[in-house]
Amino acid sequence: MPVSVDEAHEVGLDLVSAFGRLTPQLSSSSPPPDADELASILATPGTTLFVARDDDGVIVGTLTLVTFRIPTGMRAWIEDVVVDEAAGRGGIGTALTKAALAKAGEVGCKTVDLTSRPSREGANALYRKLGFELRETNVYRYDL
Repeated sequence: MPVSVDEAHEVGLDLVSAFGRLTPQLSSSSPPPDADELASILATPGTTLFVARDDDGVIVGTLTLVTFRIPTGMRAWIEDVVVDEAAGRGGIGTALTKAALAKAGEVGCKTVDLTSRPSREGANALYRKLGFELRETNVYRYDL
């Protein structure tokens, strides 16, 4: 499926609707963001929301790139990658990820990190195919 990938700069009904459809495919415990929450994401410095659209302009995938400076340099994380199950595997995830990698490079990041659940076999295969390497590290989470 040919897609175009762009950075989202404004919240419209299509973006809100897309997240209403896509978020449940990514997480069963997080509700879809509403228009105000999406506007807050778009307004956050260092956060870039990418959207993939099909030939009809329908949003069929999203990816969030977060870049930030720490004492050892610029860092980047890819988060919340989701491709509409109904759109199939037509290179949408690849296009979104390549756009994020390009943006990270533009802002001076030397590496890009992400996490992916082992059960997301297709996503993990995609990341390895694109050159991501599994790191020997522990990821910790503290619930507030």
